[in-house]
Amino acid sequence: MAYQRIRQPKLSDVIEQELERLIIEGTLSPGQQLPPERELAKQFDVSRPSVREAIQRLEAKRLLNRRQGGGTFVSEHIWKSFSDPLLNLLSNHSETQLDLLEARHALEGISAYFAALRGTAEDFARIQSSILKISEAQEKHDFEAEASTVMEFLIAITEATHNVVILHIVRSLAPLLEQNILQNFKLLRHRPEAVEKVNKHRANIVDAIVSGKPDMAREMSHSHLAYIEETLLELTREQSRRERSLRRIQQGNEPQ
Repeated sequence: MAYQRIRQPKLSDVIEQELERLIIEGTLSPGQQLPPERELAKQFDVSRPSVREAIQRLEAKRLLNRRQGGGTFVSEHIWKSFSDPLLNLLSNHSETQLDLLEARHALEGISAYFAALRGTAEDFARIQSSILKISEAQEKHDFEAEASTVMEFLIAITEATHNVVILHIVRSLAPLLEQNILQNFKLLRHRPEAVEKVNKHRANIVDAIVSGKPDMAREMSHSHLAYIEETLLELTREQSRRERSLRRIQQGNEPQ
């Protein structure tokens, strides 16, 4: 029997695959700077030329980019599957906001489910930490900061799924989702009791995830978004009625 020769992989190939794995799983995020070549060589216990070769190949794949005199960074365009014009178009049309809420049902429901099923203690700590940041932003009455921290909260839950496809989908949609969250907050501020209820829903989702109850986590996520949708529709109807009343008053005040 003839045996084929087993070839050892090149060190640069191994380094390239490891860096790709870190990017795929989200450990290395868009815009993040890599350590200097000498430090990477020390961490991988290889020579600097091997590290340099791996980085050059990842640059060719547009996963990394070098900045003159500023180091090597993970490309910021990895998760930008939606163009800026499309993001602006979708975010500025009110009718798309309910479509986004429906999409969030699918994404956030499945994320909560798998986070409860697979999340680690470290994942849970990040999720709980992000809840505290939301509370801090609310105390400052800063809607943009609050929307940003809620997006961090959703990303933390998605990371806890340990499903890289779901993670990349959510990250690619992040600008659109954050804009949707911001617009929802601006409407919900007219109902202080609604804000309190949303906070309670969010806490229930975290409790179910940390307790390792996937079905309950998914159910809490759906209930949370269904309540937001129902409240927003109600507020929109109220606004329409107010505008109609104002038009009638103005019509009645016009000289005959």
